[in-house]
Amino acid sequence: MIVVEKNYLSREGYEELEEELEDLKGRGRREIAEEIAEARAKGDLSENAEYDAAKEAQGMLEKRIAELENALANARILDEEDIKTDKAYLLSTVTIHNHTVDKEVKYTLVSKDEANFKENKISVDSPIGKAILGSEIDDIVEVEVPAGTLKLEVKNIER
Repeated sequence: MIVVEKNYLSREGYEELEEELEDLKGRGRREIAEEIAEARAKGDLSENAEYDAAKEAQGMLEKRIAELENALANARILDEEDIKTDKAYLLSTVTIHNHTVDKEVKYTLVSKDEANFKENKISVDSPIGKAILGSEIDDIVEVEVPAGTLKLEVKNIER
C-alpha cells in the first residue's frame, strides 16, 4: 500500500515552489545540457572528470525536479484566513519565550518545503515545530534538541 502524504503550503510557498520548478526545468536543464556537451567535446569520456561531474549534476537536478513535482502534486493550499488563533497550527505565527536562554522569538510554523530559519519559518517536522504545534497560549513545553533540552513558553499566537 502506498501512503501519500499531503503537503500543506501557503499560497506564497506554493508559488515559490512552482517558480523554482519552472526555473530548473528551463534554465537548469539548458545549463546542464551545455555543460555535458562542452565536456563531451573534450574527447575520451572514460577519463573525463568534467563529463562525470556534469552527469552527476544532471542527476541531482532531475532529483530536485522530481521532489518539487511530488511536493506540488500532493500540495494542499491553506488559506491563512481560516487559521484560528486558539492553538498553534500550520501557518500560525507563535511568539515563544525560551526559558533556557531567557529570550523571546517569533516563529511561523510551515511545512518542510517552506522552512527558512533566516525568516523564522520553522518546519512542523522540526523538534521545536513538533513541540509547539497544537499548543495554546501560556503552555510550557520541553523539547529535546541537539544542544540539550529547551523549556519554551507560548506567549502569543497570530495568523
